[in-house]
Amino acid sequence: MDDARLANLRQWFFDYCRTFYTENEEESRNIRLKEEHTARVCAAMEILADSVALSPADRRLAAVIALFHDVGRFEQYRRYRTFKDSTSVNHAALGARVLAEEGVLAGLPEEERRLITSSVGLHNVFRVPAGLGERHRLFLRLIRDADKLDIWRVFIEFYGQPAGERASAVSLGFPDIPECTPAVVATLLRGEMVDLATLRTLNDFKLLQLSWVFDLNFPRSRQMVRELGYVERLADTIPRSPDVDRAIGVVRDALFRVDPATF
Repeated sequence: MDDARLANLRQWFFDYCRTFYTENEEESRNIRLKEEHTARVCAAMEILADSVALSPADRRLAAVIALFHDVGRFEQYRRYRTFKDSTSVNHAALGARVLAEEGVLAGLPEEERRLITSSVGLHNVFRVPAGLGERHRLFLRLIRDADKLDIWRVFIEFYGQPAGERASAVSLGFPDIPECTPAVVATLLRGEMVDLATLRTLNDFKLLQLSWVFDLNFPRSRQMVRELGYVERLADTIPRSPDVDRAIGVVRDALFRVDPATF
């Protein structure tokens, strides 16, 4: 893939997004949120690509994966008016189907098509599947980190906005009550990722987002989280108790751990 083809793919994505805007401000706000999220994930991917010294060809591949990682969100919202996968459709799998059905990657080498499509289709899995080749794992780990880096921003801004200004589809429907489920807190205390199926409250969801720190793959990712203050900004929105304080401490320890020399 050369720079001209990358530019064409970016134009295709821009044109595709335009087809989802309507005269309804609420609907357009939700589409705009995902288009802006994609732009920021692309920017984060460039930073991470620099940090691991990707070759120019691999940088272009990483850029395409970032560009298309959430392409399924637009059709998901048009069909279901939600971004909640559990009540609609797996947006990553839908995105892989969109790329295939639209023929977006036609003309690329088969290996590149497979890598892009698979990375889009797997970017939201709970854990990176075993058995993937090292090259595939690298790109999947990059997009998972780049995605998280902007999802934290999206939700921190969402929590701070007046209800009338929020993108309605961002809310996952958890009750906003001052409680944290003990099992969710216990998962953080063990230094483990929280499973969405265990959540009961909005504060549980915030704890789940904090647990993503345990799944960051690159030193630069953790550095960016520290620089942007995401852990503290999220923690400030959660009712505190001794157990919750200890759980947040475990997250902080993971964020500031000494980075291994190699990955």
